[in-house]
Amino acid sequence: MDISISPSHIPSPRPEWVIRFARIGLIAKGIVYCLVGALAFMAAFELGGQTEQGAGKTGVFQFILEQPYGQVLLAIVVAGMLCYTLWRLIQAIRDTEDKGKDAKGIGKRIGYAFSGLVYGALAFTAAQLLLGNGGGSNGTDSRQTLARELLAQPFGQWLLGAVAVGTMIMGLYQFYRAYSGKYMNKVQSEQLKPEVRTSLVRAGLVGYIARGIVWLIIGYLLLRAAIKANFREAGSSSQAFQFLEEASYGSYLLGVLALGLICYGVFMFVRAKCEVISTKG
Repeated sequence: MDISISPSHIPSPRPEWVIRFARIGLIAKGIVYCLVGALAFMAAFELGGQTEQGAGKTGVFQFILEQPYGQVLLAIVVAGMLCYTLWRLIQAIRDTEDKGKDAKGIGKRIGYAFSGLVYGALAFTAAQLLLGNGGGSNGTDSRQTLARELLAQPFGQWLLGAVAVGTMIMGLYQFYRAYSGKYMNKVQSEQLKPEVRTSLVRAGLVGYIARGIVWLIIGYLLLRAAIKANFREAGSSSQAFQFLEEASYGSYLLGVLALGLICYGVFMFVRAKCEVISTKG
């Protein structure tokens, strides 16, 4: 009996490089969020002369660069974020998560692409800083630039308002992921030791809630910029921290949020170790 397998039936080798890109990217994302949280906590209680302005992602890149072997460390982080960018774009283009081509699936894939482009822009900003080109330290951040460009278009206030609402919806979606447990969908937590599993799962819950709060504040700032037709009202995470700091008991609120962002960073490490990375497509 001939049991030979025709070449067309031989399974293609698993693209391990996609899995490596995903895991390296998640580790880089975890490092960035842990540092953002740590610097925001220091800013909340005025430790080490840290300010809210330096606690955003761009401030984190500057902080890394100022450490011993900072250029090497920042280059590693840039490479990691590029890996994350490529993974997200692969998810979007090749539909490795099998989301399909209906409206819901296309929406998910657009979300993957958007996430990839955001981290690609961050990698570009960090690379500029690494090469000594300032990395966007000219007084306006990326969201202010976006707001300025949109406001310059016909119906610019409406366009910016739509972006603001979309950003706030993303914030609410983080809450949904947290409370529904969807953030654990593809994480094989049984790989973790029982004594640490519960704590790390809770870290993910707290982290997604904290991230949702940041998105909501950023969305509110964008909406305020749209209503006032003033791009300077918009802002990124550093402006969100400053906004929170100015509220009643702001230092404590920012301190709690900062710890939540550290939790989110820690959970990215858990994802890097335990998440099932799909390479279908």
